[in-house]
Amino acid sequence: MKNLIKKNLEKLPFYDDLTKPYHFVKAGAYGVKYGFPGRKLRVIGVTGTNGKTTTSFLIWKMLNSAGRKTGLMTTVAWGGVGGNEKDLNEQMEHMTTVSSSLLNKRIKTIAESGAEFLVLEVTSHALTQFRTLGIPIEIGVFTNLTHEHLDYHKTMENYREAKGKLFKQAKFAVLNADDKATAYYKKNTKNYITYGINKGDKRAEGVELAVGGVKYSCGDIKIATKLPGIFNVYNSLAAVCVGEKIGLTKAEIEKGIFSLGAVEGRTTAFDEGQDFLAMIDYAHTPDAFEKLLPDMKKATKGRLIVMFGSAGGRRDATKRTPQGEIAGKYADIVILTEEDDRETPGMEILEQIKAGVEKSGKKEGKDLFLILDRPTAIKKACEMAKKGDTVLFLGKGHEKTIERADGEHAYYEPDEIRKALKALKG
Repeated sequence: MKNLIKKNLEKLPFYDDLTKPYHFVKAGAYGVKYGFPGRKLRVIGVTGTNGKTTTSFLIWKMLNSAGRKTGLMTTVAWGGVGGNEKDLNEQMEHMTTVSSSLLNKRIKTIAESGAEFLVLEVTSHALTQFRTLGIPIEIGVFTNLTHEHLDYHKTMENYREAKGKLFKQAKFAVLNADDKATAYYKKNTKNYITYGINKGDKRAEGVELAVGGVKYSCGDIKIATKLPGIFNVYNSLAAVCVGEKIGLTKAEIEKGIFSLGAVEGRTTAFDEGQDFLAMIDYAHTPDAFEKLLPDMKKATKGRLIVMFGSAGGRRDATKRTPQGEIAGKYADIVILTEEDDRETPGMEILEQIKAGVEKSGKKEGKDLFLILDRPTAIKKACEMAKKGDTVLFLGKGHEKTIERADGEHAYYEPDEIRKALKALKG
């Protein structure tokens, strides 16, 4: 009954504004309860639509590699003071920046573990709802701003302003010069550095893209990563700027960035003896598709098969058709499936995505398939793949649950992918 009442209240147009005072008081109360633990750490906050998690991991790994004890709090995991992935705790909640109570509790644990730094992934929701109240931000990092969360923020201007709260707090900002929102964020801070490929104070030159990672030069710093895609040029460039601001040496920055092998659910490949590339990624916005799919199309020797859903129930429905259009443009075969549909009929969502896919000339039953059950869709994608093909499973990434009309169900996409790949041998 409590959840039903909340869901009905959330439909009110003024619900979000009505709850802001509550969030403010709640955040302040939990800050007091845990002794404002963020004040004991040098906090690096990372925000943006895409790339927050990978950028956070790169900074965390780089600092620890240089001997700076650093904790991490992201969509994927938290903890890890010392830089060992085995020491990270899974992020089980279905949100990036957790509630103010859990956030302060975990920051206290990180501070008591002897950390000097904390890399904190920060969302627009968290900033709007004061979840980071009382946490001083030494360095604020901006990755990019693209179409997302308009179900909550209503307009791109509101979304941009919500992200901007981080830079009003931060003593220093690291901003993506190739993103148009940076012009706005420059007004929110006096101390900043910009990075980019086309422009910026720090630029990537001589960029080399490969399935196994990216390489480029930034002044006299030579960067090599184990993370593929043009977006990881930007993510690692942001980390370079943070490293230089903190005072790491050229060698410490280079070694630290190269030392990160992979981030759970982000451009992670699977090898079960199949003769095609199977890869998972959390990409779930039109911009993320536009950055990932062209690179993967160029890198694959055979066909590009893409499986995904889009904007589940109670989420930003306006991105469904554009995402479908981008997928149809670059993929040879598109398979549409569920993605946290919640109370919205799954086929209704798939039909909206399908409208975009069909703009590329794809036809259902030939190179476009609608399979509502996600594990069945994964199985279909693997069975369709031939030698030299690339199969991308997008949208769920690291998440441990899937939300349907009757609630949350245990679901972990890497396990489903491995199961489908192993079944090919039988």
